Amino acid sequence: MAHHDAAGHGSAEDEYLATPVGSTYEHTDAHTWVIVKFVVWLIVSAVVIHAGLGAMYQFMIDQGRSQDAADVRYPLAVGQDPRLPPAPRLQQFPANDIYQFRRDEQALLDSYGWQNRDAGTVRIPVAEAMRLVVERGLPARAQDAQAAQTPGMMPADSSSGRTLERRRQ
Repeated sequence: MAHHDAAGHGSAEDEYLATPVGSTYEHTDAHTWVIVKFVVWLIVSAVVIHAGLGAMYQFMIDQGRSQDAADVRYPLAVGQDPRLPPAPRLQQFPANDIYQFRRDEQALLDSYGWQNRDAGTVRIPVAEAMRLVVERGLPARAQDAQAAQTPGMMPADSSSGRTLERRRQ
């Protein structure tokens, strides 16, 4: 069975053999005129679409400028206060908030005051507390009498000295 296409050739080889000698392209390739028409229509449609989008965008900008008041856009919300989003809300000025927080914390660290008046606990400045520790020393736990009497018993490493264990020396 022979294959017959629109050009009247029996096969692609017959069409190749029928190509004129001085031809600049192979006639079995795609038709150039169809590709040129496609590219032209592609460019025309791209220009039309971009022009239409630009006009629509400009129209929306002009429409937004003409409606400058919020009550014109939302006539039912004229008498209402602006609604806040549900808690927790984002901070409006986080730099100011952290500055105020640090200032308040530093004021607590550098001042005298009652921490708990009922228990008799007071707050003193950090520099003063450090000076008092250097003068008086740190409080120490009383040495266990049993450990002092029993030779070879030493504080255990895993208990930070709270329990004793027998070690070789």
